[in-house]
Amino acid sequence: MSTQIQDLRALVESVQEDVVRWRRHLHMNPELSFQEEKTSQFVYDTLASFGAYELSRPTKTSVVARLIGKEPGPVLALRADMDALPITEENTFEFVSKNPGVMHACGHDGHTAILLGVAKALAGLKDQIRGEVRFFFQHAEELFPGGAEEMVKAGVTEGVDAVVGAHLWASERVGKVLVKAGALMAAPDAFYITIQGKGGHAAHPNETVDPIVIGAQVVLNLQHIASRNVDPLDPIVVSVCQFHGGTAHNIIPNSVELVGTVRTLNPALRDRVPELMERIIRGVTEAHGAQYTFRYERGYRPVLNDEAVTDKVRAALIEAFGDEGVQEAKPTMGGEDFSAFQAAVPGTFFFIAAGNPDKGIVYPHHHPRFTVDEDALPIGVEAFLNIVAKFNGLA
Repeated sequence: MSTQIQDLRALVESVQEDVVRWRRHLHMNPELSFQEEKTSQFVYDTLASFGAYELSRPTKTSVVARLIGKEPGPVLALRADMDALPITEENTFEFVSKNPGVMHACGHDGHTAILLGVAKALAGLKDQIRGEVRFFFQHAEELFPGGAEEMVKAGVTEGVDAVVGAHLWASERVGKVLVKAGALMAAPDAFYITIQGKGGHAAHPNETVDPIVIGAQVVLNLQHIASRNVDPLDPIVVSVCQFHGGTAHNIIPNSVELVGTVRTLNPALRDRVPELMERIIRGVTEAHGAQYTFRYERGYRPVLNDEAVTDKVRAALIEAFGDEGVQEAKPTMGGEDFSAFQAAVPGTFFFIAAGNPDKGIVYPHHHPRFTVDEDALPIGVEAFLNIVAKFNGLA
């Protein structure tokens, strides 16, 4: 093990208790997207206590911290998200949410605590850093249009050469990090369909244009996009998640509403999907004498990791954890607004494994009993410190 790795590991150990304490405080005090006022103030005050950072508030509930070294060099941005979800927590540990109906059910409390730990560890190394390390404590990852887009519009990426973010990942056992160049996470788009038919008594269906039957055919035929219209090696998900219609057991309604999501990794395919969908919706409804309205909303961009930045991050992580501690990440059809930063500057996003069946930490993200193995927190701190050393040097 190199001297630098040993020194960085000692720094991790020096902040480990703080990171766990911060994570638990944040877990007990969750705030929803665009409402992170106390959370962002806690982050601001904690960063101010380190005495080494230039701090700003680019939006109402976000924080940017700048650690500017004495020597010239690259500007590396590190990102953590801070918002919670509208979920009632069902965990029973001592630091459960104190805010009814609001919960950190995706690990953002851990992300924020990890980056605070990195900031504290680096505060004493300001004179050894070449260039600048810029910290993005971002609001509203969970709610479109997302906080990342707002922060970019506020100018936080100006002068940044590379941006790196990470997500605690409960589906993988704690003890490793997962990295991948290229497409990692999907664009989470949404669609809204109204099918207008002609209602009537269920005893006389011949006198109606039944939107429920037509809607059922639309649901089934939309699956032809994935199975027959798209290259089978090009991932896509088309899911109808809501089907609303009818008020009685014996009345055929006038209309139904369908709501769902489309997930794609390929930007070109993403652009094609609305046309493919509308062709199917139009064909089915016209065949049965109904009308429709169709609205397609583009969500976050897909997370597309820059190859050069990813290679550098992977090398830093292998130096820290060895080949056995760094694995190739599998793409996921979940979405992440980190992609807004990547649209502005080259960047990469990686996963920090945080599940542990031995401790009962098996629940998926956004579940009322979701949590992370806190052994993943120092791994996250060490990962980011080694990335900083790789990009900026710690002379």
